[in-house]
Amino acid sequence: MILAPQELENSASKYAAEAIRLDSQGSRLKAIQFYQRAIEALNKLIQIYPEYKLNKIYLERSNAYLNRIKSLQMSNVLEDEEGKSDEDLVGNDLDRSSDKKTGNEFKKPKESLGEEFDSLIMQEKPKISWKEVIGLDDAKRAIRESIVYPTKRSDLFPLGWPRGLLLYGPPGCGKTLLAAAAAAEIEGYFVNVDASAMMSKWLGEAEKNVSKLFKMANKLYESENIPVLLFIDEIDSLLGTRNGEVGGEIRVKNQFLTEMDGISNKSKNPKLYVIGATNKPWSLEAGFLRRFQKRIYVTLPDNDSRNYLFKQYTALLKKDKTLKIEELSKLVQGYSASDIKDICQAAQLRVVNELFESGKAMESESNPRPISMNDFKEIIKIRKSTISIDMIRAYMRWSEQFKAL
Repeated sequence: MILAPQELENSASKYAAEAIRLDSQGSRLKAIQFYQRAIEALNKLIQIYPEYKLNKIYLERSNAYLNRIKSLQMSNVLEDEEGKSDEDLVGNDLDRSSDKKTGNEFKKPKESLGEEFDSLIMQEKPKISWKEVIGLDDAKRAIRESIVYPTKRSDLFPLGWPRGLLLYGPPGCGKTLLAAAAAAEIEGYFVNVDASAMMSKWLGEAEKNVSKLFKMANKLYESENIPVLLFIDEIDSLLGTRNGEVGGEIRVKNQFLTEMDGISNKSKNPKLYVIGATNKPWSLEAGFLRRFQKRIYVTLPDNDSRNYLFKQYTALLKKDKTLKIEELSKLVQGYSASDIKDICQAAQLRVVNELFESGKAMESESNPRPISMNDFKEIIKIRKSTISIDMIRAYMRWSEQFKAL
């Protein structure tokens, strides 16, 4: 069975979250296992869906997890040289209390610090136009008002403009594309950060990574005088509410507040912006919300957007005359943009699979039959939306309290 991109993304996210939790507790061997599972899920996604727009981001994340595995393995080697065996590591599970008892400190290869930090981020000048972001007119307008217009004519904003924007909403609805399109229009750098990986790097050093990230963004702007858009995905990993919060997590939050306030208060008004993205806005602490002056709900596609998406994704497919895009759009109300792409890919796989099962696939002139309306209907019967009604209600309730366009 071929998994949909969203299923693979969710699996990778689940494994990475567990790896991060184990890593933060010092359980290195177990953390390595879950990092490896996250890498396998991401690599599988890239292999099955080579044209997926976010593959570059997932490749960066996969490399970041791989680098973290190497660091953990290096730490184990160093401790082995000091007389600790693998059996000792398994028995103690390397939690903080066992480190204190043995007198050993949590070691990390300092020489690889810079390289591993670089693996957390993706710096580029994206080539994504607003045309590639289907629908979401309110979100586009809010972003253009806050980023594009001030960048082009800062003299028109004597009271300043928002530096922090929060994009929230269901997964697979275009939050990353919105941010990348904004960076493309202002011809700026798009710095894409994996917040969950940043939190996991080393015990006690996540706040240093936050400081280093903002210093890097400032230096990038000052050295080239080019706008910088700092996109922090899964920002709830940094700023979310947790039970039993430890001192390191509190310091990370305080450091982030300090950096955000520094951006807003700079007298020279450098063109440095922070966009946070989250699928769980309700997990953010209220104290952080005012740093994000614009809080934008990235909604599910409406009927017109679903029409456009189906036309776009089926443009390269051989279609039967029975296929009616307008009718298809009505059948997938409540589906995300990524869900719709998955449905189109499933339709393609359906007819290709038929060709292979017929034994004619290797004949040079054999091609899949045209995709019919019935193909899509059968697929939609067994492929439900990844977004539940309860999720949408939760977003709407949160929006009523905190939305700020």
